Amino acid sequence: MSDLVDDETERNGDTTRIPRGSASWPEGFTSLELEPQSLWARGRVELLRPRPRIAVVGSRAPTHYGETQARRFGYELAARGITVVSGLARGVDAAAHEGALAAGGPTIAVLGSGVDRPWPEGPLAACMGVQGLLLSEFEPGTRPRRHHFPLRNRLIAALADAVLVIEAAESSGSLITARWAADQGQDVFALPGRVDHPMALGILRVIREGATPVGGPGMLVEDVYGPGADPAETCADSLPDEERALLVALRGETLGAAELADRLGLGVGEVLAELTTLELDGRVVRRPGGLYGLP
Repeated sequence: MSDLVDDETERNGDTTRIPRGSASWPEGFTSLELEPQSLWARGRVELLRPRPRIAVVGSRAPTHYGETQARRFGYELAARGITVVSGLARGVDAAAHEGALAAGGPTIAVLGSGVDRPWPEGPLAACMGVQGLLLSEFEPGTRPRRHHFPLRNRLIAALADAVLVIEAAESSGSLITARWAADQGQDVFALPGRVDHPMALGILRVIREGATPVGGPGMLVEDVYGPGADPAETCADSLPDEERALLVALRGETLGAAELADRLGLGVGEVLAELTTLELDGRVVRRPGGLYGLP
């Protein structure tokens, strides 16, 4: 069974330290001018393996429209197998994470504090530390500090293939994330809102600076990955042969481990081990009766 966590990582309880250069190190971080020396993670460390990711960021005080759209984008992106990256903050960030978790899909929160002291604390942070992934360059025990958050924004941008901004005031921290993304060569997208509302001022600004307006998750996925692209299939291309074969066998099917083993000529125990990895990674779902299918 494949496992992203390699011998160079260090576990301390439910926290994993990931040194620079290990197999778990995000590829996008290597081009950063301020590349971290280590990362700390809590939750599903396998979400750091190469896969499609889109960051969804925005206001901490969104309108009802903005919060609803953030949850919608989080849900639909995760349902397509795309990891939703954000910063756990109240408002747009939290709604995007909640949408992804509701879809049973992958999501990563990059923190401005230690992973054992997520801010804000609460049920969402606790859930992210189990069903998603909490990630930080700050050592465990580090309290959230104002100057940490602009730094963590560069990691959000570097971790993602593209950044979507949903509602932002003129001085919003999400604009910093958008600038980091643009400087690193990633595409920046913005969801238009009411032009007469203060939360639209930051959106108008990033659009004038070159961000692409989008109207929905499908349009965003097509713009980032190309017309007709299947991000889940792109993600599967980087998997080991056994896991990729299982995903191919489950296209349009709902099958049990024994039937999959028979079709692929593998042992049932081996298939169950691979299915467990894929289930934890959000690529397959277990249905009633011990059957498995694609999300």
